[in-house]
Amino acid sequence: MRRRVLQVKDAVLRHLAVPGLTLLIGIGSALAQSGDLRAQDQSGKPAATSPSAADATKDNQRKTDEFVEASQAINGPAGNPECVWLGRRVVVLMWRDDLDTAFRHLDLYDRFGCPGGHVQATFRCLVRFFSAIDPKVPDSLSGRVHACWINPAAQPQAAAAATPAPATSGAAAPAPAAAAPPAAAAAPTAK
Repeated sequence: MRRRVLQVKDAVLRHLAVPGLTLLIGIGSALAQSGDLRAQDQSGKPAATSPSAADATKDNQRKTDEFVEASQAINGPAGNPECVWLGRRVVVLMWRDDLDTAFRHLDLYDRFGCPGGHVQATFRCLVRFFSAIDPKVPDSLSGRVHACWINPAAQPQAAAAATPAPATSGAAAPAPAAAAPPAAAAAPTAK
């Protein structure tokens, strides 16, 4: 008798399990297709451009311009967008003493066939401009890394000449570019 009750119980469970499972799968797929109800309510309203969206658009345009500038200024694989992006991240991570993450990014950088010497030269340039990087200014580091990526041979004299002691006379202080040519012009006359 007990066996017969268990057989009936199993038969009933089997007959209810299949439709129950089908119902659960159907409800799950219906919810997956419908998506988030809050998102549907907002999709009918016109999208207003917020200040943060405008800032994001400007930031994306700036990044795109930096990649184009790098590809035009640097011949070879160091100017490729993937090399620029990964290489600059490696240099920033090294600057912030996150060497484990920097080495993982460097492995990716190497995997894309990007030149490792360019990362080394960029970091050397960044170290030369140590005093020009202000941790309180958010884009100071990224701007300097980009400038060093474009021209790893940059020297800090131009930055030092831009901040000499203020001129005592009424004349304006000479620009850094104007300070360099007189020294270059003095060299040929010494011959």
